[in-house]
Amino acid sequence: MKLNNIKLGAIALLVSFSAVNCSNDDDNGPTGTNGTTEPNFTGVYAQEDQMGRPAINTVFVSMGDKDTFNVTLPSNQGAAFQTKFQTKLEALNPAHADPMYTNALGFNAEQFTGALATDVLTVSLVGTTTFFDGTNVLTGRTLADDVISTELLLIFGGPMGTDNPGLTDDNVDGNDKSFLASFPYLATPH
Repeated sequence: MKLNNIKLGAIALLVSFSAVNCSNDDDNGPTGTNGTTEPNFTGVYAQEDQMGRPAINTVFVSMGDKDTFNVTLPSNQGAAFQTKFQTKLEALNPAHADPMYTNALGFNAEQFTGALATDVLTVSLVGTTTFFDGTNVLTGRTLADDVISTELLLIFGGPMGTDNPGLTDDNVDGNDKSFLASFPYLATPH
């Protein structure tokens, strides 16, 4: 019980410290038409991280390339990283070295890594929003989408998604808490 109180106290301190430090982010901007202060975007900003799709940067970008990948514009990522991604994919699953071998999307290694190397999350504004539901592919992402299992399936599952069954699912089938009905939608941590 004492340890839980210490954890809760530490979390409360961290949250209050963050709130105080984040509360003044927009105080220097102009006043908008509705009387609120608008953010001030003047200054110099630098790209620090590139994580459009979960696990792509983590799995496919080598440690020596992390800084370069993180600052490369998505429109230039395919040309710069596709062959490196393909080499990594073929090391993870040697079946991808066969140009006729495809994954559940019907992509061979070159096509699949070409899609992965441009690390952006595509979003359909008119259709189904899903990371992959067996029919719709990379049309967005809902909070409940099992992104890691989908990525494992596409790397190891082969054309029908049934190759290497022990490697195609992370076996985490849902959250331990329900999503909230309003922003921020994610449940509070334990």
